[in-house]
Amino acid sequence: MRLIVGLGNPDPEYQWTPHNLGFMAVDELANRSGIRVERPEGKALVGRGKIAGEEVILAKPQTYMNLSGVSVRDLLGKYELGTEDLLLMWDEAQLPLGTIRIHPDGSAGSHNGAKSVISSVGTQEFARLRLGCGPDHPLSSRKEYVLRPMKKAELEVAAEMIGEAGDAVEMILKQGLDAAMTKYNRRKPEEPEEAEQK
Repeated sequence: MRLIVGLGNPDPEYQWTPHNLGFMAVDELANRSGIRVERPEGKALVGRGKIAGEEVILAKPQTYMNLSGVSVRDLLGKYELGTEDLLLMWDEAQLPLGTIRIHPDGSAGSHNGAKSVISSVGTQEFARLRLGCGPDHPLSSRKEYVLRPMKKAELEVAAEMIGEAGDAVEMILKQGLDAAMTKYNRRKPEEPEEAEQK
């Protein structure tokens, strides 16, 4: 069994902000697999079912971002799972919008939700899928940027990325983390300039 957790904030005002991309990714997986993520458990909304033939628990912590680890720790304990069974998904302002990255471990960077999980479970050795939300310009305030509603064009790119994340999670469950990393961590080639095409 795998525990797949997306990080976000529960209030409706945060629904379409970059900081809720983790929740959006869980919703994508739930919609694909017919899992209803609505049962209150371990300070989260959870749903249980199968994805790619594997039994999974999908979870959206309701503790607010900075206390996400409390919920993840409770859920791991309740289902008698280890951190090797955890897949955590969160927004990443250090990655360009539309880019996903998969890793078996690593630091939380500047993400307070991921920091909370690492602190609560006592290790940074767990699988993670980071959902890029970074803009193409420097940020004066990262907090303001990730907590403001996305514009229509951003939401369109985010929707494509969330779909790709759903594909990546299915591949992780079917073929393992290494296969998914090989496919999805490749840098996208730069579009050739018009001058070079002429």
